[in-house]
Amino acid sequence: MPRPIHATISVDALAHNLDVVRNHLHQAALAATAAQGQPLAPPSIWAVIKANAYGHGIEPAVRGFRQAQGLAMLDLNEAVRCREAGWGGPILLLEGFFEPADVEVLDRYHLTTAVHHADQLAILAEGRRSRRLDIFMKLNSGMNRLGFAPDAYRAAYRSALRMRDEGVLNSVGKMTHFANADGPEGIAAQMAVFDRVTEGLPGPVSVSNSAATLRYPAVSLARDDHGAWVRPGICLYGGTPFADAGADSFGLRPAMTLASRLIGVQELRAGDAVGYGGLFRAEGPLRVGVVACGYADGYPRHAGTGTPVTVAGVRTRLLGRVSMDMLAVDLTPAPAAGIGAPVVLWGEGGPAVDEVAQAAGTIGYELLCALAPRVPLQVVP
Repeated sequence: MPRPIHATISVDALAHNLDVVRNHLHQAALAATAAQGQPLAPPSIWAVIKANAYGHGIEPAVRGFRQAQGLAMLDLNEAVRCREAGWGGPILLLEGFFEPADVEVLDRYHLTTAVHHADQLAILAEGRRSRRLDIFMKLNSGMNRLGFAPDAYRAAYRSALRMRDEGVLNSVGKMTHFANADGPEGIAAQMAVFDRVTEGLPGPVSVSNSAATLRYPAVSLARDDHGAWVRPGICLYGGTPFADAGADSFGLRPAMTLASRLIGVQELRAGDAVGYGGLFRAEGPLRVGVVACGYADGYPRHAGTGTPVTVAGVRTRLLGRVSMDMLAVDLTPAPAAGIGAPVVLWGEGGPAVDEVAQAAGTIGYELLCALAPRVPLQVVP
């Protein structure tokens, strides 16, 4: 028999979360239209499915996000998998492409690409293709990761527009990425740079990640005929980008559930230690359950005593240090639980992945993406 650990991916939850984001943007458009007295349309949605759809799998994500206007990712191979899975809509490569040979793949699979430095424009100008390509020119508005510097952006954009006029490119859009949309600094400073630098430049706009989409939806509303796009990621999987607001506060549902079972029970006496290093010692008699899940499965090794876990439908806590293949839990709240009792590490029926991540000093994104290949995935409608 295989180990009892598995992860369940809910296609319905993925679709639900996309609907939550779409409705949120629609309500923002209605409110802005009423306030400003002019029609403002909600943006189109690039559903971000990078990193194997945040660990959920490309093919389930394609099914769950079939009502999105587009998909966005980093990897060319994942883009090809989307086409092979039947996705016929736009696909955006968020990091762009990396060498001249990639242009042929962009052409064959009809991919949209970000362009964030001059060498990419030069490659596009020289590459052989059968069709005009769609691009988004990326501005470094303050994150200092990828993108043209503000003082170089307009010249680069005009070069792209000339390539459009020459038949090399089709649509040329404007994009940036926010560094602090999830925190108190917000997006105002970067948005001011973006507005100043791109003023008067034609083309669709894409600026908002999950945090900006949820907290500042008005900046992404379509204000002209060129259109606008948002790029939500973590929220589509039922996670939150915010430290001060859980995913459930937005009506989001976890799309991944990591579950296992108890494979052992120990009866501790006062002073007995649990696990490597003896980091937890019982203050009195204590039943401890041993769960078939460890850091080799993608559970965070640095999650310490007190990290929430659900056993037999009852919320309890992790005890001591996480091992490679096992972890220990306190069975005091679940006195009837024994070997074989169901355990939810995160997801539906258990703690939110963001709660587990916070206890481990990291973020939910990392836990979802780090799910180990040895954990079987069960995709449900």
